[in-house]
Amino acid sequence: MIQTAALLMIVVSYVISEDYCYTEPHCDPYAWGDMFPSCHPLLEEHHSPINLDHHMARNESLYSLHLEGFDVIQAGHWTLENDGHSVILHVSGGMSVSGGGLPDVYHTIQLHFHWGGPATNGSEHTIDDRRYPMEMHIVNMKSIHPNVTTALGDPTGLAVLGFFIDVVYAENVHFGHISQKLSSVAYKGQTTKVKPFPLMSLLPKHNMSQYFRYYGSLTTPPCSQAVIWTLYQVPIYISWSQLAQFTSQIFSTEEDAEQVTPLQNNFRHIHPTFSRTVSMSKDAKWLSGAAGHIHRSAGSLLPLIIIILGVFISRL
Repeated sequence: MIQTAALLMIVVSYVISEDYCYTEPHCDPYAWGDMFPSCHPLLEEHHSPINLDHHMARNESLYSLHLEGFDVIQAGHWTLENDGHSVILHVSGGMSVSGGGLPDVYHTIQLHFHWGGPATNGSEHTIDDRRYPMEMHIVNMKSIHPNVTTALGDPTGLAVLGFFIDVVYAENVHFGHISQKLSSVAYKGQTTKVKPFPLMSLLPKHNMSQYFRYYGSLTTPPCSQAVIWTLYQVPIYISWSQLAQFTSQIFSTEEDAEQVTPLQNNFRHIHPTFSRTVSMSKDAKWLSGAAGHIHRSAGSLLPLIIIILGVFISRL
């Protein structure tokens, strides 16, 4: 009987660990603290994401990070997965991140995405309280740790590289390595193989010395405060159709569910910085008053275009 009860507790614990969402009141980010105590934002705790504004100090010691193996095609295969909360690309070994003020070498383990809906932006971090359409996170684990569980107990156990994603009309052929596979992982639990490609081809490689740095947490349960965040200033650009594949064609439910639910607005709310230092790298170009122009996507220009057209037509 005791063994049965113990087994039941393990099963229940596992089910609960999967039971979080983004849009339902009983399981959305504001309710995560009820299920995962470390997600409850207490005073002075270092939660993510945060808003980035011009109140940042430049750190002259923050140079470009060294991205080992990002510019070559790795051996083996990668796996793209829909886990019901995001689309995750699990990568093989051979890539690591170091330098740029990081305390160790960090091995790259996966990247994933956060996005909004057909008419809403969905980056996790914001700039002057405004969101980009999407955000990509490359997750790297400190080399001294045997697994992620151990790393989450270390305040600097993970180094996450964050990239804002903005929208233009031209297709991003390099991003196609991922977007062309999305139809195979439309539903929760689905996976597909991805042929490795140089990860650097996704990134703004000519602007990798321009970034923001702070210490924070995972933006998903268990919300462990174990992350060194590096957020790059220059975004990745993809097409409208590539964005729509995420906002309209990915589902948080299984394929055979009675009612399929689109996976949308999978971002956590903004948290206070409190006493944390948020730094700019040596080459970051942030200028006071320029934040309003830094991430105005084509979508955010639409209301302005409509107003201008209305004024023009009214004068005809």
